[in-house]
Amino acid sequence: MKTPIPLRTARRSLYVCQSCRRHLRERNLVPTPASQQRWITQAHVRRIQEAEEEWRAKAQEIEKGNMKSMLTILEERGYINQIVGTREDLDKLLTHRRVGVYAGIDPTAPSLHVGHMVPFMVLGWLYIHGYKANFILGGFTASIGDPTGRLKGREIMSPSQRKANMAAMHIQLKRLGASIETYAVRKGYTREWAWRRALENNVTWWSKVTAREFLSILGRHIRIGPMLGRDTVKNRLEKGDGMSFAEFSYPLVQAWDWWHLFQSGCQLQIGGADQFGNILAGAEAVKQIAKDSHEYQVALRQTQLLDSKRGIEVNSDPMGFTVPLLTTASGEKFGKSAGNAVWLNPEMTSIFDLYQFFLRSSDSDVEKYLKLLTFLPLSEISEVMREHEKDQSKRVAQHKLAQEFVELIYGLDAAKKAESEHRQLFKKTISLGDMKASLAETQTTDTHSSGTPLFAHPSLNKHAQPLRREDNASTHIKLPRSLVSQKPMSNILWSAGMVTSKTEGQRLINAGGAYVGGAADARNEMDDSLSFTPVKTSDWKEVQKWIIDDKLLILRTGKWKIKIVNIVPDDEYAELGLTCPGWEGVPESKESPDLTVRPEQGGVGDEATVLKASWR
Repeated sequence: MKTPIPLRTARRSLYVCQSCRRHLRERNLVPTPASQQRWITQAHVRRIQEAEEEWRAKAQEIEKGNMKSMLTILEERGYINQIVGTREDLDKLLTHRRVGVYAGIDPTAPSLHVGHMVPFMVLGWLYIHGYKANFILGGFTASIGDPTGRLKGREIMSPSQRKANMAAMHIQLKRLGASIETYAVRKGYTREWAWRRALENNVTWWSKVTAREFLSILGRHIRIGPMLGRDTVKNRLEKGDGMSFAEFSYPLVQAWDWWHLFQSGCQLQIGGADQFGNILAGAEAVKQIAKDSHEYQVALRQTQLLDSKRGIEVNSDPMGFTVPLLTTASGEKFGKSAGNAVWLNPEMTSIFDLYQFFLRSSDSDVEKYLKLLTFLPLSEISEVMREHEKDQSKRVAQHKLAQEFVELIYGLDAAKKAESEHRQLFKKTISLGDMKASLAETQTTDTHSSGTPLFAHPSLNKHAQPLRREDNASTHIKLPRSLVSQKPMSNILWSAGMVTSKTEGQRLINAGGAYVGGAADARNEMDDSLSFTPVKTSDWKEVQKWIIDDKLLILRTGKWKIKIVNIVPDDEYAELGLTCPGWEGVPESKESPDLTVRPEQGGVGDEATVLKASWR
């Protein structure tokens, strides 16, 4: 039978880092009232001791050069951009201490996007190597808005929208932590007892902070001169629309977040390249607060004493580093504010289109993305690149990148389905029979149902706002007959969600960027192969020639976006509760449309008919 023993904790342990608290507990240096004692088993204590011994043994191997340090691993994959502190101190810190590390995000949108993933990937790497990973959701800081890189202030977000974003992102981050662990295990990493991660919203501590506490503890350590000298502030004052006090205070608010986490052993912060100023300001502020904290200094001296006995010297100051930003081929940042976000919510960017996005990566970027956005070993990435160089047209590396990232975010099954869908849609031997079979398969389910859509478009939203699910639900979609019959192609492209307006649809047609799928040789009834032909005119007489079996229309824009349109009666469309651009629903009379056959307008073969809806 396990014998429980008391674990004594430091009074107001909030001001003592985890490592310090552990040493204080093990040596019973701080008495604790019986009401505050926490009981743990001897087995738990033994696991803690074993983990510490393993950590020290690993540090010794790193010091001898027999193992790579954590910092070296991160550098080899291209994660380190700028370091707050010195490289030597950061290397020693990661080698000798199982420190806490955090990365945060403000819920200014209802979803994470690809641009957010690099710092969270670093968090994942540190997590699977034994460091405590803290995912921080900036519910409070979102109400202020980070002014970094902006010449104009953010639009004020309503409390209801902010709360909705917080709820959505909280779920996403929780799933992301679990997905990272599952993905790492599949890549050969064995889950250890010491793996720890946490998800916190900074609203939880800001709701308890008073203005007096904030100003007396943090405010008196901050000097206005350095803050006014920041590029973000100077650019706003000289070139922008000025800066509010709330935005000016954003680095201080973020520094308080770090101080709250620092007291629990979170010594390292990670952020994007544009966050270097905020991390630097936060590190300086936390360092100053820590000097005035008597309880922290007591614990720090105990830790330093233990380090000296072990013959090591580790910097206990807050440190951080930035990671490179993901950019487009032209060097533009990916993100909501840049208007080219690739979302990690399947209702905003589908899994299929997420796959397609990475498949379109340039040959010059794909190796970098494999290092930054996957857990693949460098040796395997090198092998993938060697295979890729044999025939770049096969896009071997891009397929591997797309598979791995989709697997990381949505799981292995989703990655396999996305790859299968791509290969089916873009294989050279695809036939009309394949398309009809695909349509028949989708008719057994509602492609606009509440389930997770797997294959939708588009991945790049021009204004970086969430599309309606009906506009972005699936490669296989339904459209009411009244929005297809007798309508110009520009209208149909709009209703299908392939363009944002009828005008844009017409411009696309004029530029030769819209295609329609049909038999490669319409004169040969035995030819079942599928080919795409540029749309030359919006005229309905041309459109109707490409409608297959009076219910199937295959559209494509550019090289990648495809919609397989199932044309259904209006009343069926209404009963399904669907909607799309241009749809106003069935009239209240619920009478069926009078469908008039106009054979004189021609069609595909002698059996083709043209249906026109005229409401009684």
